[in-house]
Amino acid sequence: MTISKELLDELLSGVERPEDLLGDKGQMKELKVRLMERMLGAELTEHLGYEPHGEPTIQQSNRRNGSARKVLKGNDGALPIDIPRDRDGSFEPELIQKGQTRIDGMDDKIIGLYAAGLSTRDIRAHLEEVYGLKVSAHLVSRVTDAVLEEVSDWQSRALEPMYPIVFLDALRVKIRDAESRQVKNKAVYVALGVTPEGEREVLGLWIANNEGAKFWLSIMNNLKNRGLEDILIAVVDGLKGFPDAINAAFPDTTVQTCIVHLVRHSLNFCGWKDRKAVAKDLKRIYQAVDEGEAAKALDDFEAEWGSNYPSIAPSWRRAWQEVIPFFAFPPAVRKIIYTTNAIESLNRVIRKTTKTRGSFPTDEAATKLIYLAIRRFEKTGRCVREWVAARNQFAILYPERFNK
Repeated sequence: MTISKELLDELLSGVERPEDLLGDKGQMKELKVRLMERMLGAELTEHLGYEPHGEPTIQQSNRRNGSARKVLKGNDGALPIDIPRDRDGSFEPELIQKGQTRIDGMDDKIIGLYAAGLSTRDIRAHLEEVYGLKVSAHLVSRVTDAVLEEVSDWQSRALEPMYPIVFLDALRVKIRDAESRQVKNKAVYVALGVTPEGEREVLGLWIANNEGAKFWLSIMNNLKNRGLEDILIAVVDGLKGFPDAINAAFPDTTVQTCIVHLVRHSLNFCGWKDRKAVAKDLKRIYQAVDEGEAAKALDDFEAEWGSNYPSIAPSWRRAWQEVIPFFAFPPAVRKIIYTTNAIESLNRVIRKTTKTRGSFPTDEAATKLIYLAIRRFEKTGRCVREWVAARNQFAILYPERFNK
């Protein structure tokens, strides 16, 4: 529809300053209110079947019954709207539904601010400062609680039958315990899969009091119950019992310890002045051509550094069964499973979002925010770099499992 020049001239006839048009009492806001009231009136006319100031049929008992003032919150601040009514209360307008208090995607704005890590108090202050809206803490909580239903659907969705690689990790978040009322460092478990097409997909998040192999087993069973049948390679940190938990649910899965986690753990035993040299010699182990060369590099490392740092080489030997699968893969696959960087980048997004909170009052509050951080992470680009070469290698190494 084209608005005529004459109509525009009439609308702008009293406008002398910008605020006369765009201000809190300006023409644009008044026009919006009047148009909405006009549309509501048209809805009531359709509902009753007769025009304003007209007469209904004799058989019809329902009539117009004045209006009720409702203040809606939107981008333009508070909008006072007169909602027309009927006698028997059967009129339910579509434009502004019963119980509705916000328009213009205000819910999306609240959720967006929450996802950015703002507290309920910060969100209320922002809405009042920018939009002139005073909202209650209860309203903010009610809007963000709607995310929990989305989380539930996401957490129970069906998964692909096979993922070539799944990265498994946990990070710590401060959450108030429901029973003791004390703030505890709870473990947030995250599983990040790579699909056969090379797309990253967060398979789920779970919160528990402690990181442990028993809980990881329950997660594996959860993934299995949602349709996951096979994982070719699971990349994990050095948690004791983790490989057993994975293989209990997926017996054919190759479990690979995250090399970077192992290197970081080793450097914790090392003095600052020797860290660079130790890291360089450790690189000879995990960059070896095969398992035999890697074992020799570990022996050489122990001969060089064992007297100064006797804990490092034994820590590698204890994890050796989960280190050596790495050497069976060609460079294209090694480059991807070498580290849990894929999930570390996700963890960085989560930590960046949660760091503004000292602690969370409940598991549900933490779940809401972490899920929104995951949703934002998946929008930033889901493809694994240089996946084509790795995909070809998987097709060769696992012809039946990868191509089925």
